[in-house]
Amino acid sequence: MSDTHDTVQEKRASYHHGDLRGQLLTVVRELVEAHGPEGFSVAEAARRAGVSTAAPYKHFKDRVDLLNALVSDAMDRLSWQMSQERDRHPAGSLEAVAGIGNAYITFAKTEPGIFRLMFGLTEGHDENTCLQEKGEACFLIVVKACADYLGVDTDDQSAARSAYMLWTSVHGHAFLSIDNKNTTELKSMEEWDFLMSVGRGILSAQMKA
Repeated sequence: MSDTHDTVQEKRASYHHGDLRGQLLTVVRELVEAHGPEGFSVAEAARRAGVSTAAPYKHFKDRVDLLNALVSDAMDRLSWQMSQERDRHPAGSLEAVAGIGNAYITFAKTEPGIFRLMFGLTEGHDENTCLQEKGEACFLIVVKACADYLGVDTDDQSAARSAYMLWTSVHGHAFLSIDNKNTTELKSMEEWDFLMSVGRGILSAQMKA
């Protein structure tokens, strides 16, 4: 009982130091992973954060606004992880392209609830300039890596086409993986081999086009 009380007191102290927004996002992230985007309420998030049910509305207009903020935060993490994995390999290499895909799949497997939320929550997304820009920034990471491999400018159509084909392939694989829909044969395939094979096939085709 005392441990629970101490935890609540710590969370309340965190709120009074101005960290309520971050605390709520952390709590909702945990709830989405455990129960899905429909499995929580703002009131439940406030209770877990140790604040009043009215407190969240100082930072978020409503439930959708809170979820959009969660998606925005997730896009920042995904973008950073994609860039980090790319930079582990020489610029312009096939491995750099595969590294981006590896980060994407790892993110999906590590945070499947958030990953589904990012691509399943559509309410307000078309009108949210920030989310649109962050989504485009993630895609441009792939475009730039493809352009470097192909030896073309980022505005070359071959880079955009390659990036789109790679993204759809890796995106589909990521969802099949977290939904356990892979066939037995594909489950035994090394993730890196898959990424290198797909990347080589798509990029080689663009070089010959």
